[in-house]
Amino acid sequence: MKLTILGGGGFRVPLVYGALLTDRAEGRVTEVVLHDLDAGRLSAVARVLAEQAAGVPGAPAVTATTDLDEALTGADFVFSAIRVGGLEGRANDERVALAEGVLGQETVGAGGIAYGLRTVPVAVDIARRVARLAPDAWVINFTNPAGLVTEAMSRHLGDRVIGICDSPVGLGRRIARVLGGNPKEAWIDYVGLNHLGWVRGLHIAGRDELPRLLADPDLLGSFEEGKLFGVDWLQSLGAIPNEYLHYYYFNREAVRAYQQAERTRGAFLRDQQAHFYEAVAEPGAKALETWDRTRAEREATYMSENRETAGAGERDADDLSGGYEKVALALMRAIARDERTTLILNVRNRSTLSVLDGEAVIEVPCLVDANGAHPVTVAPLPDHATGLVCAVKAVEREVLAAAESGSRTTAVKAFALHPLVDSVNVARRLLEGYTEVHPGLAYLK
Repeated sequence: MKLTILGGGGFRVPLVYGALLTDRAEGRVTEVVLHDLDAGRLSAVARVLAEQAAGVPGAPAVTATTDLDEALTGADFVFSAIRVGGLEGRANDERVALAEGVLGQETVGAGGIAYGLRTVPVAVDIARRVARLAPDAWVINFTNPAGLVTEAMSRHLGDRVIGICDSPVGLGRRIARVLGGNPKEAWIDYVGLNHLGWVRGLHIAGRDELPRLLADPDLLGSFEEGKLFGVDWLQSLGAIPNEYLHYYYFNREAVRAYQQAERTRGAFLRDQQAHFYEAVAEPGAKALETWDRTRAEREATYMSENRETAGAGERDADDLSGGYEKVALALMRAIARDERTTLILNVRNRSTLSVLDGEAVIEVPCLVDANGAHPVTVAPLPDHATGLVCAVKAVEREVLAAAESGSRTTAVKAFALHPLVDSVNVARRLLEGYTEVHPGLAYLK
């Protein structure tokens, strides 16, 4: 079975390959093709993978190419993990937004819109090529903003593109752990959009244990989200939000923290990864050791500004092991081997949330089998959550319309309608600032 990884020179690719090596129950992938536009990054990542595979019997063969059509032809599964504009683009997204006093995070607010505007045209081209060159392939989308990009690709691939994110899985794991349950045996009642969802129940042995957690201030304040959002706010909501909702509920504090930081997250990762790729290119470099050390630093500093604002302290050691690669392989295994499982995924709504149309991509528990991912029936969202979900989905639709039409007017509308952008004039200046620093937005007229 051929697995193609788009964005194959990306820093997190060794997580996927490492999971393939350790989870041999998957047992199907024989060939991994890495595709990237940067041959140097491809070479560096290939060196890490070669060290990972050393001494592992039956390790999948790895090849690398800068030719997209070659990479896609005959693929059974495609992992799409591209970053249009690179980390320099992410750093610019943050800088332009913060200069206007609004959030520049890569999936939330102005930064997410800018990232989406330059990514959607590329993702749509990939989807069309997959439909032509590998019509039976399943596309698993890692590319942020994951829900928006998955929806753009679904217009050409239908249900054969599925978006993934490890945030809901990590959240459910933390809640189950603090309640003394086995995360693998828990049913997580989670619903929303990517990076905009809530856990409303967590069932262990058929019993919803979330009310017990919400009623116990000491227990509720003992894990990441309790520290991040505060016990009183979680009890008021009656649910546990995805960590990215901190940008909405504590927006002023988040923006101030990012403005005062020595470097934005994007600038930190840009500089950190530049050092990694330079180090691995040196003769005799220990590629895997260098990657592992860099990854540990990356994970430990994740959302550090938000945790500092909330006084949440450092991340727990159990939360530093990633997880999105495990979700991807569990999804791939369920489809390839028809091993039915339940995963929280980004899929087309159908009739799951009545406030959204059937084509809208949402993030919700799904039953997965050989025919793909099928969203389960969920209870309606409360009004406060419905308002946010509908507002952000409306923004995503304007981003898709702007990407399709090339209309600057529609792009401004996308910025202006976002709940975290507080002025039409700010929206106009944001687009002006982004078009100045991003050549990939030249299509907007």
